[in-house]
Amino acid sequence: MSLLSVVLPAFNEEAMLPKTVEVLGDILSQAGIDHELIFVDDGSRDHTWQIICDAAKAEPRVHGIHFSRNFGKEAAIFAGLAEASGDCVAVMDCDLQHPAEVLVQMYRLWEQGFEVVEGIKRSRGKESLFHRLSAGTFYKLMTRATGFDMSRASDFKLLDRKAVDAVLELPERNSFFRAQSSWIGFRTTEIEFDVREREAGTSKWSTFGLIKYAVSNIVGYSTLPMQFVTGAGLIFLVIAIALGIQTLVHYLTGNAVEGFTTVILLLLIIGSILMISLGIIGYYISRIFQEVQGRPKYIISKKV
Repeated sequence: MSLLSVVLPAFNEEAMLPKTVEVLGDILSQAGIDHELIFVDDGSRDHTWQIICDAAKAEPRVHGIHFSRNFGKEAAIFAGLAEASGDCVAVMDCDLQHPAEVLVQMYRLWEQGFEVVEGIKRSRGKESLFHRLSAGTFYKLMTRATGFDMSRASDFKLLDRKAVDAVLELPERNSFFRAQSSWIGFRTTEIEFDVREREAGTSKWSTFGLIKYAVSNIVGYSTLPMQFVTGAGLIFLVIAIALGIQTLVHYLTGNAVEGFTTVILLLLIIGSILMISLGIIGYYISRIFQEVQGRPKYIISKKV
């Protein structure tokens, strides 16, 4: 029988972990699917690791990885993929906002020969207007950058062993699993699901954290911000030529122009554009620096 590995990143999830272990174990066992549950504790500050250890003692199918500190969800996903030994590997949130029963449907599609089964959001659950608009803008940029439709993408997906190996072979340190699992190709299908409300605990994503996450991934897959620098330079070149011609005409005709306000405004605008441009270039250079350092994505301190 084929083995299904389920990778579950966890950060301060002590309230949900016991139920997650129970629900996933019951649903997969009832479906007759041989499985293992791999929980990756991303440097939690609560009792998440202790609960994982207790679950592993009670249930041999539960495995645990503990990071030396918080490295982020992407690192947790890749650590789980590297640890998984299944013929296929699923990734899902451990708060059960990704419906566990959909996992069975994904597995059946894999049995039919699909090598990547993408979980596509039918609805996003309760979100603020700001979060919904921000997410929409982010995924439009990512769709343009990757060439794949990521408007309803999620981390909830199932990959064949070949696809998992292909993802793990990608060399970049700053990874974005949602995009990479689409980029690798293979025979792919989609399945829709409704995001469920969290039953316990709170979301670990702050507004600042989401913005930082979005900027990091956009820069990792797109040079669009760099084109802003070029575009702004071309616009101000046209303006400079027009103002230069105007100045020469007034000079040659002997008309004095009181251009003090215009000069101040131009200095302020050009100065702002230059500072923004330097910031964008600096961010790309920092990403290059991080890749050149070659530090590992994560450090594992314990396993169970």
